[in-house]
Amino acid sequence: MTEVVIAGVGMTAFGRHLGRSLKQLGSEAVELALADSGVDLADIDIAFASNVAGSLTTGQVSVVGQTVFRELGMSRTPVFNVDNACASSSSAFHLAVMALRAGQADTALVMGVEKLFAEDRTAAYRALNGCADVDRVAEAGIDVGRQSVFVASIYPERIKRYADRFRLDPRSLAEIAVKNRQHAGLNPMAQNRKPLSVEDVLESRVIVSPITALMCSPISDGATAVVLTTRKRRPGASRPVHVRGTAIGMGGLGSPGQSSIEAVARRAYAQAGIGPEDIGVAEVHDSTSFNELLAYEELGFAEPGRGADLVAAGDTRLGGRLPVNPSGGLQSRGHPIAATGLAQLIELTQQLRGESGQRQVDDPRFAVAENAGGFAGDDTAAIAVTVLSDRAD
Repeated sequence: MTEVVIAGVGMTAFGRHLGRSLKQLGSEAVELALADSGVDLADIDIAFASNVAGSLTTGQVSVVGQTVFRELGMSRTPVFNVDNACASSSSAFHLAVMALRAGQADTALVMGVEKLFAEDRTAAYRALNGCADVDRVAEAGIDVGRQSVFVASIYPERIKRYADRFRLDPRSLAEIAVKNRQHAGLNPMAQNRKPLSVEDVLESRVIVSPITALMCSPISDGATAVVLTTRKRRPGASRPVHVRGTAIGMGGLGSPGQSSIEAVARRAYAQAGIGPEDIGVAEVHDSTSFNELLAYEELGFAEPGRGADLVAAGDTRLGGRLPVNPSGGLQSRGHPIAATGLAQLIELTQQLRGESGQRQVDDPRFAVAENAGGFAGDDTAAIAVTVLSDRAD
């Protein structure tokens, strides 16, 4: 199999960027990734761009990638635009890896860019609800401009199924949120960096019991970019990070008791030739604290129903046995939908390079990212699990 490496990464700060366009945000991230990689824009053989909400928040319905890349001076390069809900940029990354492994290109550029803040405050809600089956949204009977179908219908069902089988302690969920905020305090690119206490989290507004507002990811703007290359065209990057496994999938119809994320993770681990016990650092899709707790179990870090044990032991904190979301995660780093998957991979790349400063994990060899998006039928619509390493084998 052709060896693929991450040669360069770049991202904007996540947060509220009302005065900046998709072009401006995307261009900043791309320029940073190119500079980090030592690759010129003219050397890019193929490019992928992801965006979800632009049609509603900016009016840019299509060709987001071409508008950003052309602004930078790219010409004639094939560009593919990818929309896969919250898993958009991780899906674009997967497609870029496939193109390089297939010999269709030697160097690829992947970008995720999103603007959720808009003068029309209903636009973000309408975009988020558009990431689920519209029939499901209609059945929920919600105001699509003011409520989220995930909060009103999807999350309550998942939480109930879990709570019916296992004990679900709200304090464990609060501790996850506090942990992620502590990590974000060490990340200058994070949106929310002010420290939280467990009491702060538990006393914040109830969204759907036991989930409170401070257990949820915020609305965010931002952009991310990654440059990928093969051995044939290795750039001057000081410490290229190797893509060891990448798997994509969708949920299974009629299988609420089976974890689709677990199935995708098994494929990524098998491709990488490792198991969950080999992972030294992880970035997971903590759109809520409950989803992070589930990810501990779905990725094989804990047995079913025992994810809270990792929280109690401090295993997932910086300095613990398996730090999770050292970036601050979606909850505190921020969640500009289409930029999130690459943000996870950028954090893990920096961790594997030893470039994460105060939030650096102690010498990880393997890292895993889990990114999930949307809802179709009765399960997650798009799931991406990626395994990275600081060496080829």
